[in-house]
Amino acid sequence: MPKRGYHHGNLRQALVDSALELIREKGPTGFTLSEAAKQAGVTPAAVYRHFEGREDLIAEAARQGYEIFAELMQYAYDKGQPSALSAFEATGRAYLAFARKYPGHYIAMFESGISVNRTPELAAISQKARSVLERAATDLSKKIPPEKRPPPAMFSAHIWALSHGVVELFARNSPGTQSPFPADELLETGIGVYLRGLGLIDPDG
Repeated sequence: MPKRGYHHGNLRQALVDSALELIREKGPTGFTLSEAAKQAGVTPAAVYRHFEGREDLIAEAARQGYEIFAELMQYAYDKGQPSALSAFEATGRAYLAFARKYPGHYIAMFESGISVNRTPELAAISQKARSVLERAATDLSKKIPPEKRPPPAMFSAHIWALSHGVVELFARNSPGTQSPFPADELLETGIGVYLRGLGLIDPDG
């Protein structure tokens, strides 16, 4: 591919797309800016018109990932309405669906070591994504007596952690982590056990 240097019409996005591909192949620390530039078909010097270093490039990939993630979570939440339980369960499944469909973004967001507070834009969009799950948890927790009700932020954090664990261990073909059950089933039953413990699902249901 010929070098297009500074005249690349959409260099910034081309570099992000290249980074996402390299992240999927090599991990967030397994490539250099020069490799991203080469994959995008531009000179290494052209990269610095848009990014100061590899971490800035990965942070932008993460920001774009959170945008997709927030939209997917909101769609799942809306689709589950008007049932608070269905909306809550749908957001958990959306986490797994996102990790499968957008592995490069997922890694940039959760496995790169990039803080969500690196930029105001990244912090804002990551909070938007989390707020959907917290809203779903708030809706569902209203069905629990106040004295037994966990804070919605804790409620949603438990499900986030459960979803993340299933993704990390069983949904991304990690070495040595084979499961006799599909990841979707593990997540669904895990959420079910948690919700039964809170009295939100009939123990015999």
